[in-house]
Amino acid sequence: MRAVTFQAPGEVRVDEKPDPVLGAADDALVRVEASGICGSDLHIFHGRVPVEPGFTIGHEFVGTVIETGADVERVAVGDRVLGCFHTACATCVACLRGDYHRCERGQTFGHGSKLGDLQGAQAELLLVPRANLTLRRVPEGMSDEVALFAGDVMGTGFHSVVHAGMRSGDTVAVLGLGPVGLCAVQAALAGGATKVFAIDSVAKRLAMAADFGAVPVHLTEEEPKRVVRTATDGRGVDVVVDAVGDPGPLEMAISLARDAGTVSGIGAYAGRGEVLLGLAWLKGLTLRLGLANVIAHVDRVLALIEAGKLDPSPLVTHHMKLDEAAEAYALYDNREALKIVLTP
Repeated sequence: MRAVTFQAPGEVRVDEKPDPVLGAADDALVRVEASGICGSDLHIFHGRVPVEPGFTIGHEFVGTVIETGADVERVAVGDRVLGCFHTACATCVACLRGDYHRCERGQTFGHGSKLGDLQGAQAELLLVPRANLTLRRVPEGMSDEVALFAGDVMGTGFHSVVHAGMRSGDTVAVLGLGPVGLCAVQAALAGGATKVFAIDSVAKRLAMAADFGAVPVHLTEEEPKRVVRTATDGRGVDVVVDAVGDPGPLEMAISLARDAGTVSGIGAYAGRGEVLLGLAWLKGLTLRLGLANVIAHVDRVLALIEAGKLDPSPLVTHHMKLDEAAEAYALYDNREALKIVLTP
């Protein structure tokens, strides 16, 4: 089979690799029909997340089940399915709490040996462990490119506001309008936020957020803190979502939140950083960070997409072939694409 592999920082290529085979009774094999390039893939691309050369990358996928182990009950051969970006065992202490993203035996697709040694989804075929929990049937009539979002990007945007405890009537600010940030904008509005401030420096992304119903705020041409404080009688917003994953935006998030508000850091943080912890302490803020608990949310996210309450389709700007992966990564890295969908 063909698969996109990491070679070195700044270099991916398409290799021929052996077809995967079932290894456990709850495994499934999926013929991948669409996969996505995600912002967290860029951490791998640039070497910030260590992945072994030759490892297949990618963690977003939609496809058809072609083989299952004896214990797979929730999907069957021939089913069109989407996958969550990570697996979970359903039986460890974390899973029994519902914290599937902290599963003691969890694996993340396409992130190398340090995150479970599970080969990635930017390939023609994919081995899916824990298939009963990892896979969901795609609702009838839902396109591949829309279903693709439920198992990661829209699930992550949804998690960012649910994890923050956002309630109907709250005000929200979203920092960073990549796909996750734009999905967070949609999720906040669908959840009843009365006003969502969408902050970025890319005009097209600001315009898209405005189309969704948010208040666009240019990061450098305006003063986000002044805009937000003016619109909230000087208080700040109830919830701030940092969808960038960097100390700079996190520091801004702390400044935008109201006293006793919540900052939800959903961006993929890497390395060390400095933030104004003293200000966060003085304001009595709640900081909620970490990977998205997509498995816990995927069924609700799918239902909201099917009902038209969430719609990720405007975010897809490029459709490219698997063989064009190197070009696709270059486009994405240069911010010339918002969301790229790869097909075999």
